Amino acid sequence: MAAPWRYALEYRAVAAVAAVVRAMPQWVSVSLGTTIGWLFYLVDAPHRRLTVANLTAAFPRRTPGEIRSIARGVFAHFGSLLTELLRFGGLRPGQMVASIEVEGADHVDALLAAGRGAFFITGHFGYWELQALAHPLRFAPVAVVVRELDNPRLNAWIERLRTSTGNRIIHRRGALRQILKTLNEGMGVAILIDQHIQTSEAVVVDFFNRPAATTSAVAAIALRTGAPIVPVFAVRLPGGRYRMIYEHPVEPPPADHPDAVRELTQRCTDVLEMYVRRYPNNWLWMHRRWRDLPRGEDVPGMFPAGAREE
Repeated sequence: MAAPWRYALEYRAVAAVAAVVRAMPQWVSVSLGTTIGWLFYLVDAPHRRLTVANLTAAFPRRTPGEIRSIARGVFAHFGSLLTELLRFGGLRPGQMVASIEVEGADHVDALLAAGRGAFFITGHFGYWELQALAHPLRFAPVAVVVRELDNPRLNAWIERLRTSTGNRIIHRRGALRQILKTLNEGMGVAILIDQHIQTSEAVVVDFFNRPAATTSAVAAIALRTGAPIVPVFAVRLPGGRYRMIYEHPVEPPPADHPDAVRELTQRCTDVLEMYVRRYPNNWLWMHRRWRDLPRGEDVPGMFPAGAREE
C-alpha cells in the first residue's frame, strides 16, 4: 500500500492539472494532452515496446514505420483524453450538449422504452469517459461499472466526476447483484469489455486473431434477462466536437446454440474490433490484453449462462 503522502501528492497533482486545463481554450487543452502523451512515448520504454509489439501482431502487413506512427498516435490520444476529460468534466450541461452530436439515438430511445434496461458496452477506446458523462444529458442516467482506484482520494474525486451528470456507480467487485437490480429497474448499465479477465467469469474469444480472456458476464446476463447489448463509441470531430455513436444492438445467437455465452461475447468483441481497426490510435494498445492463452480454450471455471455471484 502506498504511503498517504503519495496519495495526497497524486490527488493534488490531478486537481492542479484540472484547474489549469479548465481555464484553457480547448485547442490548448488538446495540445497540452498530446504533448504529455508524446513525452510518455519517449520516456516510458516498457509501455512503448508493449504497444509496438501488440500493434505489430494485430497489423502484420503494416511496416515498422507505420507501426511506430500509430504507436505515437496512441500515446498522443491518451494524453489528450486525460486533459479533455478534466476540461469536459468542468463544463456546464448545456456546454456539454453543444459540443456533441449523437448517432443512433432513435433506436436507443425505443430500447429503453421497452423497460428491460440495456447494456452499453465499449472498450478503452476513443473518448469513452466523455460519452459516459454526456449520456444522461440525452438519455436516462446509467450505472457505470468501474474498478476502484488504489488512491482513495483520487477514487472519490473521479467518482464525483463520473456521477456529476446523474449516473450512478457500480463497483466491479461483487457487481452482479447490483447489475441485475439495475436492469430490473429498466436502467442502463455501462461496462468495458476489453480487459484481460482472470476470474471464473472469463471466456476466451478471438480479438485481432488472437485468443483473449474476456468477461462473459454481459452475455450471460443479457441471455438470462433479455436486456439488449448496445455497443457505444465516442470519437473526436473537427472543430473540437465529439460524435457519440450508439450502434444497433448485438444480435444474440439462437436459443439452441450450444455455446451461446461465448458466441454472444465474440459478437460483442467483433464490433469493438471493427472500431479499433477503423481508428487504431484510439485504443489502449499498451494494456496487456493478450496473455498467451491456448487458442480456443477457456479460463478454468467459465461464468455460466445462469449468471452467479463471484
